[in-house]
Amino acid sequence: MQRVPRDELAELRREAARRRQSPEERSPRMVTDPPWVVAPEIHELRVDPALIDPDAAKVVHRLVRHGYEAYLVGGCVRDLLLGRRPKDFDVATSARPDDVRYLFRNSRIIGRRFRLVHVMFGEGRVVETATFRCNPKPDEERFGEDLLIRDDNAFGEAHEDAARRDFTINGLFYDVHRGRVLDWVEGMPDIERRTMDTIGDPIVRLQEDPVRILRAIKFCARLDMGMAPRLYDAIVHCRGSLAMAARPRLFEELMRLLREGAAHRAMWLLWEMGVLDVLLPELSSFLSDDEEQAQVAWRMLTALDRRGVGHGPLDDIVLFTALLFEPMRESCWGLRDRMEAAHSFLEPVIERIALPRRIADATRRIVAMTPRLESRRVGRFSRTGLYPLAQEILSLRRVALGEGELPATPPPCAPTRQRSLRGRRRRNDPG
Repeated sequence: MQRVPRDELAELRREAARRRQSPEERSPRMVTDPPWVVAPEIHELRVDPALIDPDAAKVVHRLVRHGYEAYLVGGCVRDLLLGRRPKDFDVATSARPDDVRYLFRNSRIIGRRFRLVHVMFGEGRVVETATFRCNPKPDEERFGEDLLIRDDNAFGEAHEDAARRDFTINGLFYDVHRGRVLDWVEGMPDIERRTMDTIGDPIVRLQEDPVRILRAIKFCARLDMGMAPRLYDAIVHCRGSLAMAARPRLFEELMRLLREGAAHRAMWLLWEMGVLDVLLPELSSFLSDDEEQAQVAWRMLTALDRRGVGHGPLDDIVLFTALLFEPMRESCWGLRDRMEAAHSFLEPVIERIALPRRIADATRRIVAMTPRLESRRVGRFSRTGLYPLAQEILSLRRVALGEGELPATPPPCAPTRQRSLRGRRRRNDPG
């Protein structure tokens, strides 16, 4: 039997796929602007294709080819415009979740509060694809007089999706097909000025979601941006509303501030704006009361940033312990039961930000063991998974005191579960 050449076989497959399409789908589509309800400011700016994730571009191209609006949105567009390589790419589209699921067999619909589609590719890569959203109607959104958003599950148009985002620099859409930025929120001037500002009234936006306070500080610290005066004043005014936010979200945003290689600047902004008084008053009062000891804490954060940039992300135990090490060390100093003192220090923190017990217990043990570690009387503690993490904390403090340099390699993560299983097998070993 004669073999069909590969090129001819591919052409036959494309022809068969074309015949299965409807007449409307078969005709070539004109690359024209969609019928926008509100026209955006258009900035012709073709981004280097090498910086755009090919999987995200594939998702956008297929959606557009089937007649939907689709753009790269959010942080990936912001990072591209600031000359940074994005960590991940998100897509916003006019297609409903079921339509996206139909076009991509390698996808799944997730979420209850708002349905998203995860389009999955090789090596665990995921392109999050969301339908354009709008703000819920006032009678659906508000419960009482507060502005806190409790429902955010309404489909809308592209301009409404841009307007409901938090900051102007996060509200820009990138049209991959035409190589241009679509701006409904005056975000491009803020990108050029490298200034953080909210979309709309900052007091309203921060009261809708108080965690935006921490996000604003995170972006300022990580991207080395300034802050619009009205946003600064709004954060100072609304800082007390953080008590209304979900506690697990507060913890996660706090850890993101420490992971981004800008912990010193982020914590200084939190402290200087009074947000730390609400989030971690124990640390805030320590930084305000003793300037000399506060300098050690600040220099530990600087060393933490250098460590993270040079060797990648550190264990969350190291990050959180380094943040509170100096005030906890002071609270335990000279006491016989240092573990109980560390416990008393952390209990209100656990309640306030939903600090996981795994991190809280590790932090207590490391701080309580500090005098023995400094005098090299570690005993059985040296055989636990926390020992290398404790050594990392002490090395950061020595750098802060000007007594040493950062070690060449980062410590391993705490292998608590695996270590306990190995120990159990040894005890049950008849030999």
